[in-house]
This record gives sequence, C-alpha cells and structure tokens, in this order.
Amino acid sequence: MPNITLITDFSAPELDIYARIPERQLFHYYEPAPGIFITESPKVVERALNGGYEPLSLLVETKHVKGEAREVIARCKDVPVYTADFEVLTKLTGFPLTRGVLCAMRRRPLPDVQSICAGARRVAVLERVMNPANVGSIFRSAAALGMDAVLLTPGCCDPLYRRAARVSMGTVFQVPWTFFPGKEEDWPGTGMGLLKEMGFKTAAMALCENSVGMDAPELKAEERLAIVLGTEGDGLAARTIADCDYTVRIPMAAGVDSLNVAAASAVAFWELRSGT
Repeated sequence: MPNITLITDFSAPELDIYARIPERQLFHYYEPAPGIFITESPKVVERALNGGYEPLSLLVETKHVKGEAREVIARCKDVPVYTADFEVLTKLTGFPLTRGVLCAMRRRPLPDVQSICAGARRVAVLERVMNPANVGSIFRSAAALGMDAVLLTPGCCDPLYRRAARVSMGTVFQVPWTFFPGKEEDWPGTGMGLLKEMGFKTAAMALCENSVGMDAPELKAEERLAIVLGTEGDGLAARTIADCDYTVRIPMAAGVDSLNVAAASAVAFWELRSGT
C-alpha cells in the first residue's frame, strides 16, 4: 500500500532535500558515506531503479499518482510519497516538474576505473565538461552509439545531477561510468597512465592541423580506444592532446569551425565505434 502524504506544511523537514538543499550539499548529505541525488520524470526514475539505486522518497503531482507515476510508486513500495497540485509543487521546488515526478535516491560508492573498463573496447573520456545538459547528451549518445563506458576527469559535472540525468533520459544509469582518481591537476598524468596500462590507445578530438581523419584505418583497427572530449569553449588542454596517441578532427563545411561537445561526441562515437 503506497505511503502517500498530501503536502500541507511547506516547512516539513522531509521536503528539505527537494526544496531547500542544493545538489552540491545533497552530494555530501551522509558524508563520509555517499549522499543523495534527485531524479526527475517517471522514465528516469524507472531507469535508476533498474540500475539498482535505492529510493528514499517521492514528490509527485497529485494527478500523476494514479497516472504516469503509478508504476514508479508501486515499485517503490513503502517509500514515502509526498503529493500536491502543480501550482503548489512549482512554488515549493522553484521549477515545474517534468511529468510531475521527483525521486530522492541514495548514491552508491563509485567503482574504480579498472573495473569500469574491464572488457570495454570503446570508452569516452570527458575532460572538464561542466554543463549538465552536455554531460546528459553525451551519455545518451554513448548509450545509443556503442560506448562501453564513460570516464570523467575531476572538474566535470556530476552525471547524477538532476538536469544531467534528465537530459540523458536516464542513460546515466545504464552506461557504466566513474571519475578518474585525484584532483584536477592530476589529469592527464594519472588518468592517461591508467588508460595506457589497460591497453587503450587514446584519440583526442581537437581542432588541430596535424590530425587524422575519422575514417583512418588505424583508428578503426584499434582493439581498445578511448575517445577524449574537452570542455565547452576551450576544448582539450594542450597537454592532453600531446599525451594522446591520435588527434582526430571532424571535417567541417560552410565555414563552421567546430561543433558543440555534445554534438561532436555523437559524430565521434558513431564513426569510431568498435566493429566498423
């Protein structure tokens, strides 16, 4: 039987995680244990549940309790469900809910890079990609276009942030991922070393003249390839490009000099996927 509570007291502490605690603080909510993240929309919540994440509570627009949120509520069993009409929830959370559902979930300890990459042939590496929408879009492309894992350098946006997970359509719960160890200044040294130890060749996606084409036979022939994508605006750091085995440039037409990192990732993943 669902544990449903109609919201009448906006100051209830149970609602703090939805209304009054920023995502960065939720990350540290149970420190030193992993904290909390918020998922949005029934599909994203379902994919998080499928990925084995533990729900803590749900915040649901009243009309969706017996509608789009019905299956999610049923799967969460005795988890508290807080509900109110659209206007009340928008006032409480500060934004309209996508399909009227939010779910607070427990984070899990991140796996190490080696376990994520065990058996992987194609991985994406994100260097300081900070925009949640870009991170979400890259994950969606990675899931659709054959990437076995996504590795993030320190300084990247957390894939479990609400907007990143929503834009990814929940694929952040399907594609294996983790952060490289250490601090921002440890990249690319430590991370590149790990990739090389695991037998990966690295391909820097960069606007350099001394680059190979995306259809280069040697790229397609690599047994294990890491596709390295850089931050919005500046792209990859010069040291990262120098440390990579290949520099790859997407050919442009009509005077366009570059693509957004999320768009570039889709092109690169498709062209450099294994088995092509």
